[in-house]
Amino acid sequence: MKSSIFKKILIASDGSSSAKKAADAGIEIARISGAKVHTVYVIDTSSYSSVPKDPRWEEAMYTQFKELGKEATSYVEEKAKAAGVEVETVLLEGHPAEEIINFVERNEVDLVVMGSLGKSGIERFLIGSVSEKVVRSSKAPVLVVRGKGI
Repeated sequence: MKSSIFKKILIASDGSSSAKKAADAGIEIARISGAKVHTVYVIDTSSYSSVPKDPRWEEAMYTQFKELGKEATSYVEEKAKAAGVEVETVLLEGHPAEEIINFVERNEVDLVVMGSLGKSGIERFLIGSVSEKVVRSSKAPVLVVRGKGI
C-alpha cells in the first residue's frame, strides 16, 4: 500500500558516510510511500568567497566541487534506481542550508532527509551545522540520520 503523505523526498548529500546512511533511509521511505526522490548536492560558494580571485584557481576549484557533487549524488541515484524509486539529481550553488531550504519551498518537497556529522560544542558554534539550520527553517519535516558512532 502506497502512502500519500510523502510524494517528494529531498535527500541532501555531501558524500559522507552519514549522508549515505541518510540516503539509504530516505530511499526506503520513498520506496514504501511511492515518492519521487530529489537528491541535492550544494557547492558551498560561501566557503571560498573571501579568497582573492584567481580565475584559474576558481575554475579548478569549481570543477573539483562539481565532481564531488556528482560522486555524492551518484550514490543516491544508483541506490534509488536499484530500489525502483524515481530519482532526479540536482547540483546547486550557494550556502548549503539556504539552498536546501529554497529547494524545498520551490519544489513543494514533503520530507527532507539528511545526515548529521555530529559536530558539537565549540565546533558547531563556530561553523554551524547545515542539518541544524535546515531543521530550524524548513517548512517540510526533516529527518536527520546520525552517522555510526555519533
